[in-house]
Amino acid sequence: MSRILTAATAAVMALAFIPVPAAQAESGGIVQTDAGAVRGTVTGTGRVFAGIPFAAPPVGENRWRDPRPVTPWQGVRDATAPGPDCAQTPQLGQPSSENEDCLYLNVTTPAGKAHQPRPVMVWIHGGGFTSGAARLYDAQHLAAAGDAVVVTINYRLGVFGFFGYPGLPGSGTFGLADQQAALKWVRRNARAFGGDTRNVTVFGESAGGLSVCAQLASPAAAGLFHKAIIQSGACAITTPDTQRPGVFTTLWKPRAEVERMGAAQPLGCEDLTCLRALPVAALLPVHNAFAFPAFGTRLLPADPAEAQRTGRMHRVPTLVGSTHDEATLFAALFVPVPVPEEGYRGLVGTVFGESDADAIVARYPVNGNGDARDEFATVLTDHSWACPTHDTRRLLGRTTRVSGYEFADRDVPMFFPGLPAFPGGYKAFHGSELPLLFDLGVPLTPGQRELSDYMVAAWGRFARTGDPGWRADVQSLSVGAVKPADFAKDHQCGFWGSL
Repeated sequence: MSRILTAATAAVMALAFIPVPAAQAESGGIVQTDAGAVRGTVTGTGRVFAGIPFAAPPVGENRWRDPRPVTPWQGVRDATAPGPDCAQTPQLGQPSSENEDCLYLNVTTPAGKAHQPRPVMVWIHGGGFTSGAARLYDAQHLAAAGDAVVVTINYRLGVFGFFGYPGLPGSGTFGLADQQAALKWVRRNARAFGGDTRNVTVFGESAGGLSVCAQLASPAAAGLFHKAIIQSGACAITTPDTQRPGVFTTLWKPRAEVERMGAAQPLGCEDLTCLRALPVAALLPVHNAFAFPAFGTRLLPADPAEAQRTGRMHRVPTLVGSTHDEATLFAALFVPVPVPEEGYRGLVGTVFGESDADAIVARYPVNGNGDARDEFATVLTDHSWACPTHDTRRLLGRTTRVSGYEFADRDVPMFFPGLPAFPGGYKAFHGSELPLLFDLGVPLTPGQRELSDYMVAAWGRFARTGDPGWRADVQSLSVGAVKPADFAKDHQCGFWGSL
């Protein structure tokens, strides 16, 4: 990804304490925030302000505490390079990081002054709550073509963001609290960048989409945003329990369970004082165990899946979508070697349980290509991704305006490195829509660039008005085939509801 800034570049955090030149201030390269002035980069299409702190470094005594205010600075802070990635282990090509001081955001604006403040779009990145970074998402095209101010944010991940411990305030929700701190920064500062603080859309993909669900269910997020976009992160997405065949769980954990996990970790400490003194490297071996935000907390009182069922969600216009072939990526990761067709029934029984296996295999028969992983991926897509997405649209639609999309273009290049060959290809895999919204350095065909323009316009229109611009309940998005989709029928949601 040649156009993505390297981790080394992201770590450059130089400060320049000099007076503001009048000519540069007039060009829009310097903006005054509530903590001090920042100098960004002015391009032909807009402005980029990177590496702006929105909370104090969560280090030392601030480890596993809700975010604290930034210390103001004098002069002008350099904002031409993003802040460091939050601490994480390497996953799917994303490098490792040992940076705890990572609560920074980036602001991208279109060129020129608007007649009125522009809508603000706040992006929450994915990565399973254990990896990812704001710097990966170049938003210059989205901001310019969507005519919006786009803010991409970091938040604490894994053991640093979702650790729990008996008696620890905020157990399991520090990363979600970071997201709210960033939204509060937007409310205080977006106008200085030409944004409308009364028209903020929060959007995210995968764990970012699940984060949007959490913010929709969080009483503490009231008034921080006015629209929401959930991409491949419906509130009740499920994952198989590898220890219990036929059991699937959502990606949320009760606070008590997260706190038991924290107390049971073999880290050589008997109290929080000792744990807070451990170096980052000592915590990374258990980093990925804490990939589940906790509910039953002040920030997140209820499981978001239950909150959407009972209607206890913020009632804002919401766009909810997924990709057509979500689980090809996960099937390749979980089952990296071919599965002979005669082993298909056994695989389904192992994952979905013996009581439903015959019905599932009859509904999703093998196709004769000799490798049953593609059939298994279709089963997993429909059960764990598509139908929960359908349910999120249906349940949220009882109380607010909800629109839907399905990204169905099957020719986006696989941009996650090191994955094995997959029968039939990865098609519209999990995350495949991202290069059409952000510049990830992924080569697109002319048709895909045209589809990208359509999507960016729709996302921008939704941010302005709450309506993406189509009449269908679910719009299918594919090169040369933007059309209404019969989503529930296509993904056999009636069948899954009958089991």
